[in-house]
Amino acid sequence: MNDLQILAQSALFRGVDAADLSAMLNCLDARRRYFRRGEMILRAGDLALEFGVVLEGGVRAERVDAWGNRSILERFGPGETFAEAYACVDGEPLLTDVVAATDCSILFLDATRILTLCPSSCPHHVQLLRNLLTGMAAKNILLSRKMRLITPRTIRERLLAYLSGEAVRRGAHTFVIPFDRQQLADYLSVERSALSAELSKMRRDGLIECQKNRFTLLTREED
Repeated sequence: MNDLQILAQSALFRGVDAADLSAMLNCLDARRRYFRRGEMILRAGDLALEFGVVLEGGVRAERVDAWGNRSILERFGPGETFAEAYACVDGEPLLTDVVAATDCSILFLDATRILTLCPSSCPHHVQLLRNLLTGMAAKNILLSRKMRLITPRTIRERLLAYLSGEAVRRGAHTFVIPFDRQQLADYLSVERSALSAELSKMRRDGLIECQKNRFTLLTREED
């Protein structure tokens, strides 16, 4: 799948005629960059004048405190955007790092050009603005969901909240999560060893089955 096909299927460009995409990218001063796994894409404290759209691979937003403890806030895959809220607010420094989770290609877009309507107020530009606003609203909801996950005090409560939410979101009791054990621990703000121990206890208690990042939630009937 080429870049234009990925963008045409993304939420940011939903409703935009594919024939207009190339011209729009030129107008938005779009530029493509490649990053290797683990490479820093954006650093906390920087000012973001552009935001990114993932074309290939994946990136993650993470926070590292003064003692080196890392918390994963979110992960983004092809067609998804990051740092758009910061790019749309003048002088607001990034609060998180954005790191390449895998080798990846990123398209950077100038937020100022998106926020400034052209004199003709062309329909595809208005649609792009609407999509950008909708996307940022959706991320606010995700942030609220993340706060709900880290509010419980025990690791089991955090795991149950996360796994239950994933089951509801996917409409199935069996699903694959986008994290390995360390990343899941970082996402839930717990120690990896304690997370692994709790997952083992939950298996023994008949709550879940899991293999690597594939989970099945067991109902009483299944148990």
